[in-house]
Amino acid sequence: MSLPCDALSANGHLPRFRVLVVCTANLCRSPLAESLLRERLAAVCESIHVSSAGTRAVPGTPLAAIATPFVVRWGGDPSGMVARRLTAGLVESADLVLGAATEHREAAVRLAPVRALSRAFSLREFARLVRPEDAAREEDPAARLAALVHGAASRRGCGAADARDDDVTDPLGAAPERVRECVERIEESVERILAALRAG
Repeated sequence: MSLPCDALSANGHLPRFRVLVVCTANLCRSPLAESLLRERLAAVCESIHVSSAGTRAVPGTPLAAIATPFVVRWGGDPSGMVARRLTAGLVESADLVLGAATEHREAAVRLAPVRALSRAFSLREFARLVRPEDAAREEDPAARLAALVHGAASRRGCGAADARDDDVTDPLGAAPERVRECVERIEESVERILAALRAG
C-alpha cells in the first residue's frame, strides 16, 4: 500500500531498515500485515519503515472493505491506503521482503534475485525461522531486525518443518471465518517476529 509518509520517517529522515510486505492485489493480506507490523513497531518507527505492494495490483485501488475494520482496530487510517504494483525497484530497496504466500516471495526473487534471495521470505516462514539469539548482540532495533533476517536466511532449508503451512490464504470473496483465519495467521506471525525482535 502507498501512504503519504512512505518515504520518510516521523522525524523527516530516511529509515534505516525497510520492510516490504507482498501479496497479489495489495488489497487485503499485505495491507493487513503492513498495518499490524507498523502498529507493533511504533516504538521503533523512526528506524524501521513498513510498506506493501502486490504482484498483480491495480495501482490506486482502495483497500478492500473486509480489511478496513482490522486496520482501524490496529490504529491505522485506511482512507489513504491504495494499492501499488510490485517492482524490481521496491524489492531492491527493501531490507526484508515478506510475502503473504510462497508465490509472492518467489515473485520478489525473480524481480531482484541478487538482493532478494537472502532477504525474501513468506511471512509465516520468517516467523517460523526467527530466533531471538540471532539478535542477542545488537541493541539498535534496525540492527536487531537485520540480524534476525541473516539468521533466518541461514536456517532456511534446515530441519523438518512443514513448509505447506507457510502461506496465508487470500480471503477476498471468502466466508467470514476464512477472513478471521487470515487475520489470525497474520497476527500470530507478527507477534512471533516482534517477540524475537524484543527478546534479549
